[in-house]
Amino acid sequence: MKHPSAESTPRRTGSPLIFGLVAVWGVVLIGSLLAAFLLRYAAVDEEYLPYFTFGINGVALLGGGWISGRRAGEKGWLYGGSVGCLYALIVILIGFLAFDAAMQIHPLAFAAGAFALGALGGIFGVNTRGA
Repeated sequence: MKHPSAESTPRRTGSPLIFGLVAVWGVVLIGSLLAAFLLRYAAVDEEYLPYFTFGINGVALLGGGWISGRRAGEKGWLYGGSVGCLYALIVILIGFLAFDAAMQIHPLAFAAGAFALGALGGIFGVNTRGA
């Protein structure tokens, strides 16, 4: 016999990881466009660009982790952290293969930070699901 609450909860289709990664890349794209407009049309110096990039990446990872954790409904830290690790891997590969550019911070530190922010977002996402 099925649990009564399982029948009333609709089953979501799709991978929480894919939805989280799409959200991360969407926020990064929009945030990068906003930063470009600020640099072009506002009195903002380029010396603040690293702060913009770290801020955009942080917000994107929190949001992507939140979406993946909320969509998964359980183990939000794992799904959010996985989104963070996948995002870090993609960014490192793009930087290495496409631009032949070294990162300003160590790639393992970047991946650990991405995992932590994604996991934190996933924890918040799971805990806001019932609300």
